[in-house]
Amino acid sequence: MKTVVILGFEDCLPSGLVGLVDLFWMANQANLPSSPVADVGRGGTATAVHEQAVQFRVTTASVNGQSLRDGMGRSIAVDAHVQDIGDCDAVLIPGLIRGANSIPKAEELGPVAAWLRQRHQHGSVVAGSCAGVFVLGESGLLTQRRCTTTWWLHDELTRRYPEADAVWGSALIEDDGVVSAGGPMSWIDMALHMIRRLGGANVAKRTADFAVIDNPTLTQAMYAPKRFVNDVDSLLLNAEQAVRQAPVDMTATQLARSLALSERTLHRRLKALTGEAPKAFITRTRLEMAKTLLDAPRASIKRTAQLCGYQDESSFRRAFVKFAGMSPSAYRHWVAARQA
Repeated sequence: MKTVVILGFEDCLPSGLVGLVDLFWMANQANLPSSPVADVGRGGTATAVHEQAVQFRVTTASVNGQSLRDGMGRSIAVDAHVQDIGDCDAVLIPGLIRGANSIPKAEELGPVAAWLRQRHQHGSVVAGSCAGVFVLGESGLLTQRRCTTTWWLHDELTRRYPEADAVWGSALIEDDGVVSAGGPMSWIDMALHMIRRLGGANVAKRTADFAVIDNPTLTQAMYAPKRFVNDVDSLLLNAEQAVRQAPVDMTATQLARSLALSERTLHRRLKALTGEAPKAFITRTRLEMAKTLLDAPRASIKRTAQLCGYQDESSFRRAFVKFAGMSPSAYRHWVAARQA
């Protein structure tokens, strides 16, 4: 039995809190031997591995043990006062419906922040989704750790917590027992990640099959508007234009020269604005170009690779998979299905 605490705050996203309870309940149901997605052996009976699958005990909690008022003004009952909860395997914090502006400050969190840090120190995995990641930041759990949040909250996250290593566009990141996920519905990815971590890949797959949801997560770069990051500062717009119009073998040195900057200044400014070194910026811009080109029906992958600066198609495919979470051909099918 694995114990999971879902910690809610005022203005929480109601689906994030209640949905987490539902999904862990589905995990328990999906991993019973009698489940319709039970592993079936040659004799038609559930395997021993399935019969021993982990079960989850879920407790909902608030900072004072009282019912919560969610972001739409509805009341949500909880099971416990957070301070009455001792050891647990995981703590999950759903998003807040009003975004970063409604995040309680460190001084307002008080004992709850200390409780979160203590639980983490004692081995609990601590996770937040969407704006709930900011609660982890206010508790000091993002310091010197890689993390992510919803793409439109990234700049605010980096401004508030400069000691965090915030990654734009990632769907989910775990660093030293601290999990962060981006997107208002990222509580689904967070829950499946936790089910996988605590119960194993087979338990997570059966849960996803039972709930009829996708198990793998896609990078947020698949959904964010093109040029969202580069619209933040005129330097980024100019740098993007330079990359798009450059010869296929453009280097960081050539990019700095085209912007009338020293390489050191370019590196410093790009790191401050995007968290990327010039080489990574060039790569991302070219792969965003590739996404645009592949949006067209019957686009040639080989020609797309050449237009984006890749003479070797295999190198392009590897870079695209790393960027988008799927191959170029799979991306074309994904786009076509969404357009249909």
